[in-house]
Amino acid sequence: MYDVWKNALAEIEQQISSANYSTWFQDTSLISTKDGNVRVNVKNTFYIKQLQNRYYDIIKKALENNNVQVNSLTFEVQATTKHKIRPREVIKSTSISSHLNDVRSSLHIKNSSSVSQTTPETGLNPKYTLDTFVVGSNNDLAFSAAKSIIDSPGTRYNPFFLYGGPGLGKTHLIQAIGNELVKRNPNYRVFYTPISHFYSDFIESIQNGKGKEFNRKFQKLDCLIIDDFQLIVNKEKSQEEFFNIFNDLYQLNKQIIVTSDRLPNQIKTVDERLASRLTWAGAFDLQLPKFEDKCAILRAKAEQIGADIEPEAIEYIAENVNTNIRDLEGEFSTILLMSEVRGLTPLELIQNGSISVNKSSKMRPISPKQIVDKVAKYYNLSTTELKSKSRVSHIMLARQVAMFLLSKELNLSTNKVANEVNVKDHTTVMHGIKKIDKALKLNFTLRDQIEEIKERLYG
Repeated sequence: MYDVWKNALAEIEQQISSANYSTWFQDTSLISTKDGNVRVNVKNTFYIKQLQNRYYDIIKKALENNNVQVNSLTFEVQATTKHKIRPREVIKSTSISSHLNDVRSSLHIKNSSSVSQTTPETGLNPKYTLDTFVVGSNNDLAFSAAKSIIDSPGTRYNPFFLYGGPGLGKTHLIQAIGNELVKRNPNYRVFYTPISHFYSDFIESIQNGKGKEFNRKFQKLDCLIIDDFQLIVNKEKSQEEFFNIFNDLYQLNKQIIVTSDRLPNQIKTVDERLASRLTWAGAFDLQLPKFEDKCAILRAKAEQIGADIEPEAIEYIAENVNTNIRDLEGEFSTILLMSEVRGLTPLELIQNGSISVNKSSKMRPISPKQIVDKVAKYYNLSTTELKSKSRVSHIMLARQVAMFLLSKELNLSTNKVANEVNVKDHTTVMHGIKKIDKALKLNFTLRDQIEEIKERLYG
């Protein structure tokens, strides 16, 4: 049975990224295949949902390819051992400062004054790779597009416009694309630069009478990667220069990659022609990770730095950090640091109250009535209209958005949501929530609307 599962895992490993494989499959084992009822052992309950939803077909096919009949496939938690950081001898207060530096180094925690190591020719940081980018429901579309770009740069997704809030992995993903392109073809000319550097270099070239040389430097590229495009506000000359460089590269089928914290048409003073061109091939957003995604990110981080941490501690951090991935990893590193200093495991720190994690984008508590009222007002409706039986499209949309927010922000049951929006059948609520959840994958306008409503709720 061990060999069967080992062979199946080897086949699965060829079909997914190494980061996802190590996160979801490394600690699995085969319990039984009796009568075609396959049972797989996993470490924690949140693994079950991920394996069922994302990898069920892959696992089933891999087993069948190894002569295992699969009538049913279930995932169970049977492991009894826990992976913990070994407690160290409690450090004397006189040596804490020096020890903190040692631990920071071992955990790859950088001081604010440290400078990332980049390759001068490309501007890329080699630490950003596809293998260390954890794929989840919050970024899977963007990741799929990134892989297509690597396989065939300058074609389908060109330009590639990626947007989302801070700390969600935009810089990681675009630099990973650049690093992979160079890895596959060392002669491929890639250059990464934040728009602020583009602007300052352009101004310097004009002052020194080297504007043409600045332009020619970009014309030689096979791939141009621009980060933080939103900072180009009120820089008309830089916009014009970038517009010309963009057009020249695009005509030559050279790959262009741009990130921003919002869509181009939402950036004030950006030329309409440039804003339109940036989204010719669509726009991809990175969303806030869900609970399962956060758990996967933390587990991958732990494996990357060689730290064992209890699953309960990972779940605690994932549950309590609701801002972005940067904050999530920051809290994770802090807990590991405190664990080393105090000689306790992360879970012990949490359980005895030595450390508390509570990072949330929600600034104050809200009520169901506030959500319904805010949604109605946002869509220029009265609360009575939102709660009516009307089937007019814009009223139905507002009602479904209210359902979605009542469910996601307050965790209300479908029956309670139905009561709040005056809907009798809870299946209508389930349909409405599912419809909005699905639409958010591709409807960026709707996502911006919901984010704006949330800002009004919590602001």
